[in-house]
Amino acid sequence: MKCLTALTVVLTLFLAACGQDIETNMSEEVENFEYTTQDNETLSLEELKGNWWIADFVFTNCTTVCLPMTSNMTKLQDKMKEEKLDAQLISFSVDPEYDTPEVLTAYAKSYQADLSNWTFLTGYDFQTIKKLSIKSFKSFLEEPQDGTDQVIHGTSFFLVNPEGEVIKRYSGAESESIEEIINDLKILQERS
Repeated sequence: MKCLTALTVVLTLFLAACGQDIETNMSEEVENFEYTTQDNETLSLEELKGNWWIADFVFTNCTTVCLPMTSNMTKLQDKMKEEKLDAQLISFSVDPEYDTPEVLTAYAKSYQADLSNWTFLTGYDFQTIKKLSIKSFKSFLEEPQDGTDQVIHGTSFFLVNPEGEVIKRYSGAESESIEEIINDLKILQERS
């Protein structure tokens, strides 16, 4: 029995030394897409394959949750640079009719976004982005109620693996999530 206990301890230590894994809370394949960037070019899921990426759903004339979300994405980008972590940031517009590439470019500049690894996407209709949000990211999305232009949408950030699978959801509206994302990216970078 002592031998079995010792073997269990050794095996546990060996596995711990091999590198820890992050705790995931999702497992959803991202539907194939090809959308228009803020630079009026295209970006597809296929082009993102091979990279870790963080996604969110926002719109530029949002007066509530998008403000802290985009601010937190900016802080995340700054922290990633500081820690030398390599991942793409993808912000899908949930108001594609209003959010043209030019509007997205101005929005990105207003947050000092570094567009070398942060892309803002548009170029689809509302039903297309609603389907992607709900089916691939399990994030609700509803058109504005009568008398308002405010789209109702989820406030999460999503970690997508290099195979195009959403593996983790974080709160995008709470700055405390930034450290969790950074810690997860560090573990993933150490493993690769």
